[in-house]
Amino acid sequence: MKGLRNVRIEKGWSQVDAQRVETVTELVDIEWENGKIVRIYEAKGNSLGGGWLDGGGRLALPGISEKHVHLDKTYFGMPWKACIPASSVLKRSHIEKSILEKAELTAKTRAENLFKHLISMGATSIRTHVDIYPEVGLSFYREVKKVAEKYPQVQTEIVAFAQHGFLNDDTISAMRQAIVEGADFIGSVDPATIDQDIEKSLRTLLEMAVEGNVGVDIHLHDPGHLGTYTIERLAKLTCEYQLQGRVYVSHAFGLGDVSTEALGSVIQAMKEAEIAIITTVPIGRNAPPVDLLDKQGIGVHLGSDNIYDSWWPTGNGDLVERLGRLLEKNRWTNEKALAASLKFITDGITPLSEQGERLWPRVGQDATMILTPAQCTAEFIARRTPREIVIAKGVRMF
Repeated sequence: MKGLRNVRIEKGWSQVDAQRVETVTELVDIEWENGKIVRIYEAKGNSLGGGWLDGGGRLALPGISEKHVHLDKTYFGMPWKACIPASSVLKRSHIEKSILEKAELTAKTRAENLFKHLISMGATSIRTHVDIYPEVGLSFYREVKKVAEKYPQVQTEIVAFAQHGFLNDDTISAMRQAIVEGADFIGSVDPATIDQDIEKSLRTLLEMAVEGNVGVDIHLHDPGHLGTYTIERLAKLTCEYQLQGRVYVSHAFGLGDVSTEALGSVIQAMKEAEIAIITTVPIGRNAPPVDLLDKQGIGVHLGSDNIYDSWWPTGNGDLVERLGRLLEKNRWTNEKALAASLKFITDGITPLSEQGERLWPRVGQDATMILTPAQCTAEFIARRTPREIVIAKGVRMF
């Protein structure tokens, strides 16, 4: 495929009156070579010849980045089963082990089923956590890696993940082997309540990251001041181990449990360590204060987390739906606020800057995008218009 013809992209803002702006768009053709955009020019209709995909006037937007999913855990493709009640993360983990041991489908099949579904939701970048524990070793990791290798156009990051506890000699050994076999990140869960030793757990994890030259994505469910203490300590150690910009905290519920005043030193430590957070924008418990964190320069990303598995029976992989929760919570309702929120699901990419300068698409960028029947970014986000075409590095994926 040479490129797209007759596709809509955003051009700038139009000031309608003192309180209102509208998005200005134009129809263009986008040409690419070797997965990179090489030319953008005024739409020429049908005069381009063969090898072009007709965008049908749809809006082109950056591909979506799914920052938190568990491909190895899902039941996708299996008969319906609801969750079994559990009173703690540890008990839930034990239930999951027993179910996946007897799963009707292999980890690779289940993972690929969900992977393809995420692409249909517009995901062109996927970070998946893969459980590593003594009973399974690297078997889940290797199966998920096969799926990632089958779809090289999709940017896939794999986190070797100690879901069931990190401070175990067999788990630590397997995590190191996962790094040797290409894991992009390593991660663990709740150093206080799962590993019961915050300092040892964090130091062991960060030392391993330095040795293996990988990033860190730690899942922190611990609430209140226990959670914020753990984050602040992680930030200090991140600087000590010189891992600035390579550490993420998923969930970070504690940030939503304490007062803004109590967050001052935590946010400052996070800024110094360049730690970003990943949130599912949960309903029913306090989520991190995304608006505050964003204004303070903390990176914020959204993720689905569990999609039909032992932990949660729902989830559809639609990050635009997750983003809708943020819109409602923060009352982001005007054109610019809606459009700016796209960055939380695209690794920070938006078509326009605050001033109306086009930031995307540009020559030299990856030919990675989604096409949707919306007039502009704001409508796509507010109305959740469907992703009808998904392209990754010049290849149509959906």
